[in-house]
Amino acid sequence: MNFGTEHPDPRTAVIRPEGRLTMTSTAALRNLVTETVESGRTHVVVDLEATEFIDSSGLGALVSGLKTCRQAGGDLRIARPGEQVRTVLELTNLDRVLRPAATVRGAFGS
Repeated sequence: MNFGTEHPDPRTAVIRPEGRLTMTSTAALRNLVTETVESGRTHVVVDLEATEFIDSSGLGALVSGLKTCRQAGGDLRIARPGEQVRTVLELTNLDRVLRPAATVRGAFGS
């Protein structure tokens, strides 16, 4: 799995996982979110457009990232989940917690 990152402003980061977000890739996502928050970017958008599959480990990494961001006074949102990802989020009711947005820009209402 590859992760693209973008920093649209000093407090926001966009992380773009590409491929399958499973047990083998979740440690890298957790570390990336932690490093991002430690650098002062406490508002994180995880753009899931290129994430073709997510399992329970991937969901756990997103929830862990949410906790990391909130403890630093920020938030983590997700954007553009594909059909499989959206289905898993809805089945677990995590769509209510992670608040998926249709666009990266819309993830924080800006």
